[in-house]
Amino acid sequence: MNDPNFWNDRRNAENIINEFNTIKTTLEKAETIKNDIEFHLENLKSKDINEETTNFSKEELNKIGEELKKIEIEVLLNNEYDKNDAVLEIHSGAGGTEACDWANMLYRMYSKWILKKGYKEEIVDRQPGLEAGIKSMTIIVSGTNAYGYLKNEKGIHRLVRISPFDSGARRHTSFASISVTPVIDDKVNVEINPNDLKIDVFHSSGAGGQSVNTTDSAVRITHLPTGIVVTCQNERSQVQNKDKAMQILRSKLFELETEAKKEEIKELKGEQKDINFGSQIRSYVMHPYSLVKDHRTNTEDTNVGKVLDGEIDEFINSNLRRNAK
Repeated sequence: MNDPNFWNDRRNAENIINEFNTIKTTLEKAETIKNDIEFHLENLKSKDINEETTNFSKEELNKIGEELKKIEIEVLLNNEYDKNDAVLEIHSGAGGTEACDWANMLYRMYSKWILKKGYKEEIVDRQPGLEAGIKSMTIIVSGTNAYGYLKNEKGIHRLVRISPFDSGARRHTSFASISVTPVIDDKVNVEINPNDLKIDVFHSSGAGGQSVNTTDSAVRITHLPTGIVVTCQNERSQVQNKDKAMQILRSKLFELETEAKKEEIKELKGEQKDINFGSQIRSYVMHPYSLVKDHRTNTEDTNVGKVLDGEIDEFINSNLRRNAK
């Protein structure tokens, strides 16, 4: 940061400052906690301590324990791209209208979580369901460690409930898949042969003003060798949508190159399992009992409503600890 040429590349400079501030904040927290622990331990060893002071120090040490758990999670976010923004994709699976509604419920859950974390979301593409909900949605989540927190959300999410769309009030099971990819910086070299791309333009289907909906501003890019399809229709111009779609495509291709070179294309795309029975990473049961369970860590919460309101840190953190081990 003291380099005279530091601000020549403003975007890179801002990234470095954000990383610096994150590290500085974590170190300051650790130093404060260290000092507080030493103070209260000395306090408890004092010959003049009374019951009131003892109880106070014990309560404060319990609070410090909770703060240490938070710092532990921050320290676990140490993989190369954990600090990056994330591309979050939601796709409805088996279950028709039910599944589309469930996909929309998951979007609401993640949107509330994003807001609570102080992150920003940008809807890049949204495909509505025929009767309700969404068939698919692509969101860019911006904020320090966005990818690190969300990376373990990738997989199949299963919902069991009494269907609001069933006049017989029967129980239905629905599925939706989540895909998460780190947003890769422009400086990372990802070679894309223009001849490998099929680019289609079409009218945007989303809200956004007259110019969005009446011109061929939306862009769909298909990478023919891998079958990866990226759609963007959020921006007002075709050029902007194409640039955004290419950014997401680069991120996806980079993930393939670095994490799964030896796997089959279907596996590379994160589609190892069908969006159907027996493949879920997490179940949300609203009937005949109330329970959210992560099948990888066995983490459970009986308050389904709270979880669907964005309180998913318990599940995120348990998976970060699991992978660290």
